[in-house]
Amino acid sequence: MTTQPTTPILSTRELRKSFLGVTAVNGATFDVPRNLITALIGPNGAGKTTVVSLISGQIKADSGQVTIDGADVSGWPAHRISQQGLMRTFQLSRELGGMTVLENLMVSARRQTGENLVNVFLRPGAVKKEEAALAARALEILNRYGLYHLRDSRAQALSGGQKKLLEISRAVIADPKILLLDEPMAGVNPALIEKIGEYIIDLRDGGMSILMIEHNLGIVEKICDNVVVLAEGRTLATGKMSELRENEDVVRAYLGEVINADNGR
Repeated sequence: MTTQPTTPILSTRELRKSFLGVTAVNGATFDVPRNLITALIGPNGAGKTTVVSLISGQIKADSGQVTIDGADVSGWPAHRISQQGLMRTFQLSRELGGMTVLENLMVSARRQTGENLVNVFLRPGAVKKEEAALAARALEILNRYGLYHLRDSRAQALSGGQKKLLEISRAVIADPKILLLDEPMAGVNPALIEKIGEYIIDLRDGGMSILMIEHNLGIVEKICDNVVVLAEGRTLATGKMSELRENEDVVRAYLGEVINADNGR
C-alpha cells in the first residue's frame, strides 16, 4: 500500500509585495496540502489575488519564498512555474475571443510536438497523431463541463458562466498538479455555482491540489478541506471553516462584515 505524502505541495513563506509604496502583501505564509481543496478568503483588499499572482509568477515578490513540491520557485517567471505543474484561472476570464471554444483548449495544452518546427517537417505523422489525440481530449473535457455543443462557437460569444467553465477547461487540459482558481463562482447563477463546486471536487478526487479564492462562504464550507484567511496582506488564521467561524480575530476582521452584509439584504 502506497503512503500518501504528507508534505504540502505548495508553500509560501513571508511573501511581501508593495505597489508605489502601498503594501499589498505583508508576510503571507501558508501551506496548500496535497490533493485537497484549500480556500483563500478575506475582506476586499486583503491581498488574495496578489498572493495568487505572486505564486504563479505573474508578479514578482519583493521578498519571501514560494515552493512547489519542495522546489524553490521564488522569482521564477510564469511560464517556468507552469512547467512545474501549476496553472491558474483569473477572476475576469481571459479567453481568446477570436478563436473557437475548441481552439482555446487546443492552444492551452502543454508539451505539444507540433510546437517544434523541426517536428512539423521531419515528423508530420507524429504531429498529426498528437493533434488528433489532443482534439479528442479537448472534446472530452468540453463534454464534461457542458460546453461540447459550443465547441465551434467563438469564445467571445459565450455567457459569463460559460466563460468561467472555459477558463477551468483551459487550465485542466494542461494537466496540472496544482490549480489556482480566482473566484470561479463570481457572477454565475446558483445552479452553475453548484455545478462548478462539483467539478472542483471531481478534480480533487482525481488527484489535483487546488487553491481557490472565493467569497461564497457557503460553498467554501461545503467543498473546501482547508481554509486560509488573509487580512491586510498577512495570514490571519488557517483551519476548517467551522473552526474559523469561532475564531474571534477572523470574525472581527472578516466574518462579521460578511454576516452584516447578509443581514442587510
